[in-house]
Formats: sequence, C-alpha cells, structure tokens
Amino acid sequence: MKITDKKGILFDLDGVLADTARYHYLAWKRLAGELGMDFSEEDNENLKGVGRKESLDIIFELNRQKRAVPCFSDEEKQRLAEKKNAYYQEFITEITPGDVLPGIPEFLRDAREKGFLLAVASASRNAGNVLNRLELSGWFDYVADAREIKRVKPDPEVFLKCAEALGFMPSECIGIEDSQAGIEAIYRAGMLSVGIHVHVVSRKPDISFESTGELKLTRILEEMEEERG
Repeated sequence: MKITDKKGILFDLDGVLADTARYHYLAWKRLAGELGMDFSEEDNENLKGVGRKESLDIIFELNRQKRAVPCFSDEEKQRLAEKKNAYYQEFITEITPGDVLPGIPEFLRDAREKGFLLAVASASRNAGNVLNRLELSGWFDYVADAREIKRVKPDPEVFLKCAEALGFMPSECIGIEDSQAGIEAIYRAGMLSVGIHVHVVSRKPDISFESTGELKLTRILEEMEEERG
C-alpha cells in the first residue's frame, strides 16, 4: 500500500488531544483517599488507556503491597467506578480550549487539508462533552460511541469501529496514542501506530514523538517513506 493510501487518522482523547489525563488522576486520587489507599502520579501511569473497573483492580493491587485491601463485589466495583466518574465530571467542568495540547489544532488543520478523515477512538462516555468544551468537535467525522464498545484497550475494538465508521480498511488508518495499552490496540487492529511519550513496556510505537508539540503529519509521512525505503 502506498503512503498516499492512508486515509484515516484515529486519535485517543486523554493525553493526545487534550490535557485531560490530570482530571482522571485527580478523580482516582480522591476516590483512593476515601478508601484509605495511596495513589500517586506514578501509579496513574499504569491506568492510561485502561477501563474503570480494570483501573480499580490496579489500584487495589498496588495497595495490597502495603496494606490489607478488602474484597469488593462486582456491584461494589461498579458503584466505585461510577463514583470516580462523577468526580471526573465535576473536575471537567473546568476544561476550556486552553487544555488542548500544543500542536493539536495545527495538526488537525494539516490533516484536513491533506484530505484525511478524522475520528476519536476513545471509549470514554464523556468524550462528546469534553470535545465540546475543548471546541474540537467540528474537526471530527466520527466519535466512538462508548455504549457500543464492549472491550477496552488493548483490545482493538474501538479502533476497528472507528475505521469501519469512516468507511476504511484498518490498513488505511493511522492511530495516535499515549499509552502502552493503546499502542497494543492499534497494532492488533492492523494499523500504523504513532506514540506520544509512551512508557514502553511491550510493543513500541511504529513512530514516536516525545510530545504533541513535535507531532507533525509531514514527519509521519516522511518517516513512513523512509521505513519503506
């Protein structure tokens, strides 16, 4: 497939389009504190790209190394996950276009001018609200519907649904992520992966950037050309 055959770009939301990851951290930290558990910014790195219930299990496991942690039923975990989401929604009322990460508006504009269709590959039920507050909604041809996503990253479901919604084969798409789970999901979907400051513990992104400020579509296309020789 030629480079010019790439037609879709799929974006994660938190940590790629906007600096919203810190609100997730604050919400989890507040909940952990209420449960008498520790939760640091370093711990939060383990939650990137992971669903709420899975995130709870990670927090519990991290704390089991220091203290006894009660066993919670699935119903209790669901209640705690909803409580965390309520805290997150409270925090994101503060989100403004100023939370859009550096270089993102320029990248979206460039991608549009080059004829790419764009989608948000996030399983967050808050994605639409967040995009509206960021004033980014108008850039995207499709935003994943969290109600239709049954499996969280690293499962590729959300990326595959976005590609299908745009009318493209997975091989015609580029996925952009900031988490290891997200990079794994893009790989399993059969797409080219672009990583933003990914803490690599397994598969490396096909193309890596340290920050969104470095993210340039021309650089992605140039590196793809170089790799193909």
